[in-house]
Amino acid sequence: MNRGGATRALHAALPPPLREAVDDFANHLSQVHNRSAHTVRAYVTDVVHLLDHAVRAGIRTPSDLSLAQVRSWLARQRTTGAARSTLARRAAAARTFSAWAHRCGWIPTDVAAPLASPRAQRELPAVLPVHQAAALLETAHHAGRGRSRQRQPPTSDARPASAADTMPGSHSSRHQTGENRTGGAGQHGVPSDANDPVQLRDLLLLELLYATGVRVSEACGLDIADVDPGRRVLRVLGKGNRERTVPYGVPAQRALDAWLRHGRPWLAGPRSANALLLGARGGRLNPTTARGVVARCAAAAGLPPTTPHGLRHATATHLLEGGADLRTVQELLGHTSLASTQIYTHVSVERLRAAYRQAHPRA
Repeated sequence: MNRGGATRALHAALPPPLREAVDDFANHLSQVHNRSAHTVRAYVTDVVHLLDHAVRAGIRTPSDLSLAQVRSWLARQRTTGAARSTLARRAAAARTFSAWAHRCGWIPTDVAAPLASPRAQRELPAVLPVHQAAALLETAHHAGRGRSRQRQPPTSDARPASAADTMPGSHSSRHQTGENRTGGAGQHGVPSDANDPVQLRDLLLLELLYATGVRVSEACGLDIADVDPGRRVLRVLGKGNRERTVPYGVPAQRALDAWLRHGRPWLAGPRSANALLLGARGGRLNPTTARGVVARCAAAAGLPPTTPHGLRHATATHLLEGGADLRTVQELLGHTSLASTQIYTHVSVERLRAAYRQAHPRA
């Protein structure tokens, strides 16, 4: 049984008062605090496992929960080898649930308030150097070379309007011929290898991830209207539905223009709606697919295993190394706390120290 299935089974086995409390807690996180589905699932999973442990110790209602049971639950996980970061996250979930349950009258006191949790060890992320990031993007430019596509283009009568035709500041013409409408199409309108739609999408994805440092879910959630090509900025909806504006550079703009003119119209269909990045079947690009794109291009470039979050680390580190201040990087990444951004200063210092040790004769 997978993790989700195991949690559902444990939830179903809880006594009715505990099940009701968990359901109310999940609703509070999603409706009141506007937490993402991923965050709600993580919190609820931890709380269900905590209550399952407490039920085995004899409780039947939320008011029976005690600090000793919470500590016993965490201690049991520590003995089975759970990482400090995992224990810290689960302790935070227990404290959040306890505080909420006390406010709502489910428990008479906030039992987990005194709970101390181990400080999560913050490991410095592995960061691609600038030349490797450049190699990754260069590989994306050539990723589709040599592939042929058998798919026929939309006919001139049924062709959906290109997103580039409707974007502010676009110079696209609606009166192109069937041969040049695909921008470099070969005979019979089949796209040339240089304009393979999936290749153009993959290139745009990588350019945006590195240019802006957005999370992969944020990139996949972009709509066409979120792009302002005149000012070269994106409107990004981040965690907690917090909106921010993020600039991008000329290479990303070129990739965007190529995708909107010669890529997206080939993949767009009834399921596309206003999504900027599309999957091969015309729906909004899935984050899992996007991660696969990054991994494949990194492997093709001969780089270490790389993820979209790794590109986010690279963006932040390269900005700081280039002279950007910490507050600016915080705003660009959408961090609510400056502490989350400060780790990149440590990355930069560690790289400086490594270069010093390698180059200085008396290091």
